[in-house]
Amino acid sequence: MLGTTNSVVLIILTVSSSLLFPISEQYSNCSPINPMNITNCKKLVTLGAEFGWNIHSNTEIDILFTIRPPAKWIAWGVNPGPQRPEMVGTRAVIGISQPNGTLAVRKYNITSDTKLGCRLKPSQNFDDVIVKNMKGEVKPRRYMSIFATLILPPDPAAYNILKLNHVWQVGFEADDALMEPKMHSTSLQNVDSTETINMTTGRGLSIGHRQHHLRTVHGILNIVGWGTMLPLGVIIARYYRRYPFHCPRWYVVHVSCQIVGYTLGTAGWAIGLWLGHASRHYSFSTHRILAICIFAFTTLQMLALRLTPTKTDDYRKYWDMYHHFLGYSLLAVISVNIFQGIAILKPNKTWLWVYVGVLGMFALVAIGLEIFTWTKFIYNLYREKKRRLGFHDGANSSN
Repeated sequence: MLGTTNSVVLIILTVSSSLLFPISEQYSNCSPINPMNITNCKKLVTLGAEFGWNIHSNTEIDILFTIRPPAKWIAWGVNPGPQRPEMVGTRAVIGISQPNGTLAVRKYNITSDTKLGCRLKPSQNFDDVIVKNMKGEVKPRRYMSIFATLILPPDPAAYNILKLNHVWQVGFEADDALMEPKMHSTSLQNVDSTETINMTTGRGLSIGHRQHHLRTVHGILNIVGWGTMLPLGVIIARYYRRYPFHCPRWYVVHVSCQIVGYTLGTAGWAIGLWLGHASRHYSFSTHRILAICIFAFTTLQMLALRLTPTKTDDYRKYWDMYHHFLGYSLLAVISVNIFQGIAILKPNKTWLWVYVGVLGMFALVAIGLEIFTWTKFIYNLYREKKRRLGFHDGANSSN
């Protein structure tokens, strides 16, 4: 049984890794948006953004940043190294949508005051980076893009096209008259919109990119482990132990499902703890507290493999009541927390509909089996009553 469990876990982890961690990052085919004769293009890992560029020299580059509407403003900028890219210190080019349908583009110096909530106003010039030929273009319901030529200072420690820190962002509120973008969302995709890119190869390195993959693995492991295998084990124990179906090997199947579910769920929980520790800028306390409770009480349930009282123990019926009540309660809390996790990740709707489909399937199976159980129970009572009445009628007639 343990060998089968380990094999299932290994297969799931292998498939997840192969799907979620590409061996190498290659140029991707961007949308047919290329008004500036850009030769290099790639899809960025967050916000559905695309980034194109030309290299004229080690210090002069053209950039084209594109995102799909709706949005009030879009931004792209370079952040001096050698530290990892962040918002503070970015020399940004921001395009703000105007009432006449155009996109006005200005330069902005993002300082620590901006992070504290101070108003962000256009800058005349940067101390180090020269920005020229700024343009903006909008195609309603298709794309918003900003173009600029950057001349970087000859300091490879701060700006190096082989390791260039760049940051991108999108927002939905702005004062278009004063050209003042308002605070953007603090969702995971917005926080993770940074990358260190090698502009000669197009390959990028991003802590947010790695965390994005780990969050996906975290979600898959928890949905499969906590959200699928544990409910399946509960259904097996409830309907195949004695009534309405009797399966001699129900206990082996039940325990196997619980061990696989607990192993996958614990792996996903551990990844979630690491992600929470690594995420300095945001915290999801309710999701974290529920996850800790799920792990703790599921661990308590798993102790039943060794600590289950015997059938002759006086308190066995009370233990059964506790075990069943805690198990059903855990299923409800797990469902709530998985929906919370999906809301936090904000992936495409596929995640949500897949899990709704899983829950719907389990609900239909449980309702169908419950109806069958009670129908069979009532029918057996009727047959037993009829048998007894027939027996007594026969006895009276013989007298």
